Amino acid sequence: MKTIYRKLAIVSLALATLVFFTNCEATRNANNSQKGAVIGAAGGAILGAVLGNNIGKGGNGELGAVIGGVAGGAAGAIIGRQMDKQAQEIENEIPGAQVERVDDGIVVTFDENSGVYFDTNKYNINAASQATLDKLTGVLREYPDTNVLVVGHTDSTGSDEYNMTLSKQRAQSVTSYFTNTKGLSSSRFTTNWYGEQSPVADNSTAEGRAQNRRVNVVIVPNEKMVQDAENEANKG
Repeated sequence: MKTIYRKLAIVSLALATLVFFTNCEATRNANNSQKGAVIGAAGGAILGAVLGNNIGKGGNGELGAVIGGVAGGAAGAIIGRQMDKQAQEIENEIPGAQVERVDDGIVVTFDENSGVYFDTNKYNINAASQATLDKLTGVLREYPDTNVLVVGHTDSTGSDEYNMTLSKQRAQSVTSYFTNTKGLSSSRFTTNWYGEQSPVADNSTAEGRAQNRRVNVVIVPNEKMVQDAENEANKG
C-alpha cells in the first residue's frame, strides 16, 4: 500500500493564521488506528497537506471549522480503522492519485499526473477527469458518513486575481460534478480555493508548476460517524 501516512502532533493557536507542526515520537511507527487513539484529529495537519507552506492565506473562508478535531481515545481508533479502509479503496480504484491519511481524514491530491486535470485556462471537467472522479464517486457512495472538502489551486503564471478566480471555477466544477452530475448530496460538500497562494512546489520550474496546479479532495468523518464511534467505544 502506497498511501502516505502523516504522523504529526499539532499545536495550534489559530488555524486561520498559523499552525505549528512537530513529529510525534510516540506515533511515528504506529498504524492509523493506534495513532487515532494517541492524537485524535486537530485538523491542523490536514490544513498543512492542503495549503502547503502558506496556511491561512487566500480562499473564501476558514477551513478549520470544516476539518476541525473530531475524536480521540477509543473512538478515534475506531474512526482510524474506518478511514484506513476507505483510503485503501481509493488507492485501489485510482492508482495514480496521491492518497494521504492525515489525522482522522483523507487527503486525495489530483494534479496533471494523477487523473484530474484541466486544459490551460479552462475549468471544465474533461473526459479523462470524469473517469477518475467517477471512481472516487463510487467510494464516496460506499462511505456515506463523511463530509468532503474540495480545494482548488493554481501555479503562479498570470495575475493573482486571475488565478484566484480560476482555482475557484475549477474547484466548483469538481464539486458540481460530484453533486449535480453524479448525484451525491450537496450537504456533504464544502468548496474552497486558494489560487496561487499555497504552492507545494517551486513555481520557477515546469515540474513544480505542474504540482501546484492541483485539486485536493479532503474526506473527513461527519457527525454520525463520530457519534457511532463514540457509542461503540462506550460499549467496550
